[in-house]
Amino acid sequence: MIPKRVFDALKLRAGDFVEVSAEGGRLQMRPKRLVDIEDEVLMAGEAVAVRRGEAEIKAGRTKSWRTVKDELGR
Repeated sequence: MIPKRVFDALKLRAGDFVEVSAEGGRLQMRPKRLVDIEDEVLMAGEAVAVRRGEAEIKAGRTKSWRTVKDELGR
């Protein structure tokens, strides 16, 4: 359970997801959001990543999933 003051400070709502990490004996908690496939609204950073990915595809710099899995040793 997340303490109310932390919940409020992170501006969370019931059912929200958070990412929790530990480093040096401290916990860090960040809100995470899931994007619905129907949601057409992207945050600025997401839009940049999508444009970069589209440019890579148009330039022919792609690999098949099988190749990527092989390179990862899976």
